[in-house]
Amino acid sequence: MIYQRSDIGNGIGFTSVTDEKFKSRSLSVYFLTELHTETAALNNLAVSVLTNSNSRYRSYAAFSEKLSELYGAALSSTTRKKSDSQILGVRASWLDNKYAIDGEDIGGEMRELIRDCIFAPDANNGRFSEESFSISKKELLDRIDCELNDKHAYALMQASRLAFRGEPAAVASYGNRETALAADPRSTFLAYQELLRTAQVEIYYVSPVKDDSFADMFRECFADIDRSPIPLSFYCPSPLKPEPETVTDEFDVNQCKMVMSFKTDTTDKYALKMMSIIYGELPSSKLFINVREKMSLCYYCSSTSSFVKGSLSVDTGVDRCNTEKAKSAILAQLDEIAKGNITDDEVASAIMALDNAVQQCGDTPSSYISWYFDCFCDNDFITPEEHFARFCAVTKERIINAAKSLKLDSIYIMLNKEGQD
Repeated sequence: MIYQRSDIGNGIGFTSVTDEKFKSRSLSVYFLTELHTETAALNNLAVSVLTNSNSRYRSYAAFSEKLSELYGAALSSTTRKKSDSQILGVRASWLDNKYAIDGEDIGGEMRELIRDCIFAPDANNGRFSEESFSISKKELLDRIDCELNDKHAYALMQASRLAFRGEPAAVASYGNRETALAADPRSTFLAYQELLRTAQVEIYYVSPVKDDSFADMFRECFADIDRSPIPLSFYCPSPLKPEPETVTDEFDVNQCKMVMSFKTDTTDKYALKMMSIIYGELPSSKLFINVREKMSLCYYCSSTSSFVKGSLSVDTGVDRCNTEKAKSAILAQLDEIAKGNITDDEVASAIMALDNAVQQCGDTPSSYISWYFDCFCDNDFITPEEHFARFCAVTKERIINAAKSLKLDSIYIMLNKEGQD
């Protein structure tokens, strides 16, 4: 495997990974920008439109047919958030030319297709085409309207909004219904023009052989754009509330959901992750073994940490009558770690889980892209092996200190309606 990263423009990074074991090629273009309620939905719509059509293939049908002709090549958009930033992506994958039956230049055609999607989209007179825009807007509104259908995901979202109230991280990565409804082809195109001008851009290209053609194409196309990228910081710890806050909702559900959010001021991200794994990320974790199995207080119980926000959440499904008991038991298990009640087996299980994760890096092109994008966000370009070695160096004392640093910030509880079994 050969890794190389270079700057190809103002606030534009290009990372190439060459690994001869792959039979396909993958490209991801990420636009990184500030997360705001006013712009989240517009940005989402803009990037979505890019993967429905372009100036040469103006209908979704024609665009899809072209991808099918290229041996089923794929082109899609993605939106997510990391800390207080919105990450908008255009992703593509296609078969390497070596495996084309009639010697077609699949890579060359994909390069032109992607170029037109990003730099010559289906737009005229300062607005996206109505057809492409309508498809993306309907998809976004459907996604927002379906929020409540997945009660587990909804509970996690509400817990995030509560824990990070007043911060960009409280905003959904795809925005809200009000701004999505108000969006039109012109305002969405203007939002995209602003992304091209101000977003940080990170491009990742994974191929079986060295290929500079995509880097050259992006360098040339971005050279024509007057850019003023806005600097971003992904490390934005969330302040602890003066007192823990609890919010409850009632829904027609059988199983209640409870999400407890903690805040920390630790700067030891490796110890925080190790602590979270021991606490609630494995079937051998303290939450699973004690709160779920031994005490039978919940249907599931797990923890997730976010170093960039200085937070940790515990997500559980409980019966209404057990919410207080479960809360006390969850806090008690955290206290056990803070007291130093950690076994060698628990540490070994955490290391084994991390080792498995490291071993999977490089199995697929997307795993390489995820790894090096995370390195960029952390401003720490290391190998998976170096990353794993840092976890192996974490001592019990550091894990104990990470547990001691956690303070309860807020609790979101989704209750079933009174009288419902």
